[in-house]
Amino acid sequence: MNLGSFLPRLHFLLSVHSKLHRQIQHCEWIIQRRSDEQNVPYDVKRQRFNSPPHQSALVHQTVPLQDERRYSVPASLILPFFHMPNVFDVNGCLPPLKHSPFLDHIETTLPVARDKLSQQVLELFQNCQQQACDLKKKDTCRAELQREIQQLFPRSRLYLVGSSLNGFGTRSSDADLCLVIQEEPVNQKTEARHILSLVQKHFSTRLSYIERPQLIRAKVPIVKFRDKVSGVEFDLNVNNVVGIRNTFLLRTYAHTENRVRPLVLVVKKWASHCGINDASRGTLSSYSLVLMVLHYLQTLPEPILPSLQKVYPDRFNPTMQLDLVHQAPCTIPPYLSKNGSTLGDLFMGFLKYYATEFDWDKMMISVREAKAIPRPDDIEWQHKFICVEEPFDRTNTARAVHEKYKFDKIQEDFQKSWHRLKDNRDLNSILPFKKNYTTSMQKR
Repeated sequence: MNLGSFLPRLHFLLSVHSKLHRQIQHCEWIIQRRSDEQNVPYDVKRQRFNSPPHQSALVHQTVPLQDERRYSVPASLILPFFHMPNVFDVNGCLPPLKHSPFLDHIETTLPVARDKLSQQVLELFQNCQQQACDLKKKDTCRAELQREIQQLFPRSRLYLVGSSLNGFGTRSSDADLCLVIQEEPVNQKTEARHILSLVQKHFSTRLSYIERPQLIRAKVPIVKFRDKVSGVEFDLNVNNVVGIRNTFLLRTYAHTENRVRPLVLVVKKWASHCGINDASRGTLSSYSLVLMVLHYLQTLPEPILPSLQKVYPDRFNPTMQLDLVHQAPCTIPPYLSKNGSTLGDLFMGFLKYYATEFDWDKMMISVREAKAIPRPDDIEWQHKFICVEEPFDRTNTARAVHEKYKFDKIQEDFQKSWHRLKDNRDLNSILPFKKNYTTSMQKR
């Protein structure tokens, strides 16, 4: 090769090297920028972090991690799942997920409040609902964490799930993440725990903006951590893909009828105030409360909601490819109900339904069927006091209350609150609405 033909090639190689160097520097700058951000004061939302051991129905312990190589993954996990090319954008970083554009805040017309109680419910909702900027902060962190995790598992995808995305989140809601490694199910006791141990170690040693990453023992193990920049608490699981499907099912319900979101939010705030909204202490999870509200709205004499899974079975197919499930909320029209009940009437009706009407001994809540269904006769169901069917996994429950005294406490709170609200129709009689919520949220 003569010098005349070699010099242009050398110039091209040097140009490529310089461009790659600039891209690497830019990504390093992004990481350094996040680590230099001012820390946001840590506000513990979940009581279980400081819960005395005797109050916890399920004690989670941090798993001691072994000194493992970051690429030492089980052979069963190296199968490709997402066929995603390593295409870099102009900043040298991986492009965002396909579903990210669907994180945009959905504006819906709010219901008209014609009475005092309805006005209070609506004001609570407006003050406490998650804002578009809250969701953006969470997804920004998700996108950066996905790039980090793809250093361990190049074909993995990280999904934002739960209340942050389903339309029922508040300004104080934490965020749930689902790391999808492969299409096939992952053994949660062995493979998932091993994967999460690698993720936890990577977060601890490489990411200065991630605080207190802990691997938590549970039926579905998670890594808990806090993002210092946004101040958001995260729970990250592996391959719990039913959570992705449920997120978009609930998101569709949230925007199908404009009374759904305000009603769910006031129920969640009320349950938290009563101390019955903490699954780690054996009471009701927020997810179960959402399903309970949807079920109640489906079972009214004039329903406010249908069963979306029955009306649109193709849009909520449990075998649908994960990258397509986000499309359902965008294609299903609003539900036009003939029921003109106010938000106040619906909240009172919700309390009355579960205080006096629902047969807890024999029936199970089913949003999939839009009705109460008989409990299975299996022995495992005999010692469960509140059963809520998982919409996509019919053999499981979203939450089952196992302790009799916890069930009695829940029933008592439903009954007391219904009677108080029936007498005065003032939200402050069962929830310190003005003092604790409106004022504090206006300051944020």
